[in-house]
Amino acid sequence: MAGLDDLYAQIPTTEIAAKLGADESEVDHAVHTLVPVLLSGLEQSSQDPEHAGKIESAASSQAARGLLDAGGGLDQVDESEGHQAVATLFGGKDTDQVASALSGGGAGNSDLLKQLLPIVLPIVLAYIGKRLGGEPETKPEPKGPGGLGDVLGSILGSKDKSLGGILGSVLGNKGGPLGDILGGLLGGRK
Repeated sequence: MAGLDDLYAQIPTTEIAAKLGADESEVDHAVHTLVPVLLSGLEQSSQDPEHAGKIESAASSQAARGLLDAGGGLDQVDESEGHQAVATLFGGKDTDQVASALSGGGAGNSDLLKQLLPIVLPIVLAYIGKRLGGEPETKPEPKGPGGLGDVLGSILGSKDKSLGGILGSVLGNKGGPLGDILGGLLGGRK
């Protein structure tokens, strides 16, 4: 089953923690908070055909790098592209602004989030790119406008109960702090 659990398994939290000099459990917790927020932002952005095309292009580009292939690794993540992708996804806001807003909404340590955003977003995009490129046995049921919307919906739809409150507030638009922050960050885009 491809979905959030599979995506989490693709993110080398031990390697990221070592690179950042951070506690592995703190990195793991931050990744488990950050990934659904990023996916939700991508899903919301994908409703606009122009943005969907840019997301698909970025996802295909990251997947083509072999980031998730055997032998791929954290050293293949281009953090400058990650910063650009964060700004594009969040309506021109830079990584510092996004990390600060997420931290203010209860997503964790702002400094850690600032370091994680440009690393984790390319990995998430590479995962989406691989899903867009095939794997017929995991082809999702049509959900939205097609392609990208289907892939994002299938990943987000596979959430497990341990993500509970975070995904409920972010995805269910129930007014939780992360949902409000995400809405505010994405609402600034023209």
